Amino acid sequence: MGVGPHPQPWPSDPRLDPDLLAAGDRRNVVDAYRYWRREAVVADLDRRRHPFEVAIENWGHDHNIGTVVRTANAFAAARVHIVGRRRWNRRGAMVTDRYQHLEHHDDTASLVAHARTHELVVVAVDNLPGAARLETAELPRRSLLLFGAESTGLTAEAAAAADLVVAIAQWGSTRSVNAGVAAGIAMHAWIRRHADLGTAW
Repeated sequence: MGVGPHPQPWPSDPRLDPDLLAAGDRRNVVDAYRYWRREAVVADLDRRRHPFEVAIENWGHDHNIGTVVRTANAFAAARVHIVGRRRWNRRGAMVTDRYQHLEHHDDTASLVAHARTHELVVVAVDNLPGAARLETAELPRRSLLLFGAESTGLTAEAAAAADLVVAIAQWGSTRSVNAGVAAGIAMHAWIRRHADLGTAW
């Protein structure tokens, strides 16, 4: 994966990293960002990010958080929030956490306060009684997509704070899909509704 050393003479673009130009770029980035400095990649992503945010409760040291972060980066989410324990397994993120804005909250109340301050609609994703179907629900443009821990789902506090609760339609025998998978499905539902697909890589 990646590219080798850049042939001489090197471009003079200040976004490029001399070390990467000399040694090659093996990072997990799209070709458009090859040889770019990390700070330059983040700055360019900030110009392109979408106005939705993602949050996951981490009461059980959830191993799915890395997957959620990686998917949020792929869809250019504005920010990812982790509620509860600050430690999480970064392996699933495939180093995308270096380019994605992350914020930690000690509790759900702090997360909800952030949503209210930034005028985000809290959309809880869980198969709770009375939940609307994600497939037909109108996800607001300024959404905070909120997911529970893999083992327990959303806490009662999180469900009560939600402005909208949506569930992913299922036809099999399992009671729920994996939290990381659910996050990807919900983010893509937002993308289908609001993103300019002509600007995708």
